[in-house]
Amino acid sequence: MSNNSTKLSVSDLEPVAAVTAETAALTPEDRRSTPRFAFTATAEVVDMKSRTRMNTRISDLGMEGCYVDSNAPFPVMTPVRIRISALKKTFETLGTVVYSLSSMGMGISFAEPDPAQRVILKAWIDELSGAVPADFEPSESDAPVSAVSAHKDAQLHVLQELIVALMRKNTLTEAEGKTLLQNLVR
Repeated sequence: MSNNSTKLSVSDLEPVAAVTAETAALTPEDRRSTPRFAFTATAEVVDMKSRTRMNTRISDLGMEGCYVDSNAPFPVMTPVRIRISALKKTFETLGTVVYSLSSMGMGISFAEPDPAQRVILKAWIDELSGAVPADFEPSESDAPVSAVSAHKDAQLHVLQELIVALMRKNTLTEAEGKTLLQNLVR
């Protein structure tokens, strides 16, 4: 008996990138061209299409983007507006979700920010990179305001996560959940 099956060698196989609906494989050209630095700050991210708002935190920052922690990240290619608040300053710009990891977070690539916003971002990056010395002057009058604000942010975050969990379990419809999320930030 002869075997007419064709044998394939490993070199005949083409590499396959694992891509799901929630993640994207990045080519070397798509990878970040500037370094990112560990940076924790509060953030508000708005999906520009659905107007869904998410109050969350970022965990790293660079001149061209950041990583946003979220249990319910937006899908890849979602256009967003992001507002990052830290060190008594706020940076705001448009961006695009470039990768999304279910129950973990998303990477956002910034559009070119306005010049005034770019100054804020550059000051943060310069401090994080060591290009300028850290400017840390705590004020006693700021502590109670910061603690109250942080507590309110944490409560809001818990409520958002609860609504998303109820949506995942189909206890709330997507429309009901989105309406509740939008009402939380008003």
